[in-house]
Amino acid sequence: MATPAKKRSARERATARGRAKDKPRAASRARRGAQRASGRAATTAERGNGPRRWSAGVTRSSNALDLEPGVFKLRDPKAVARSLERSARRSTRRKSDPYRSAMSMLTFYLNRAGRNVEARQRRVLERAKDELRRLFGREPGAARRRA
Repeated sequence: MATPAKKRSARERATARGRAKDKPRAASRARRGAQRASGRAATTAERGNGPRRWSAGVTRSSNALDLEPGVFKLRDPKAVARSLERSARRSTRRKSDPYRSAMSMLTFYLNRAGRNVEARQRRVLERAKDELRRLFGREPGAARRRA
């Protein structure tokens, strides 16, 4: 009867694969990114890999729509929707139809860039979605009824 194979340690298995256990793989180092002196992972700003608030940059200078300044600060949902509609219809760089571009930008702002929007303004922007649907001849609130 054959004797069972000896169970190898992690170091032995790593050495058999051609690397020492105490040397991390390059891919895992890259995935972890930079680290602080304390050993914790560095923030995006500390790594210097780009702006800390990338979503604010998207809202300011979207490649798809040229938004009017302060469009998301307007207090009237109809004014927000009209502005987004104008921007979407005028744009020649968008990849989709004007309705989807306008709705995508509004949703993006609500979900990402507008996390710190006060409740009153959030309600204005939510109503602007329904107004946008009306402007483009879509049924307002249809998305919420399906869910």
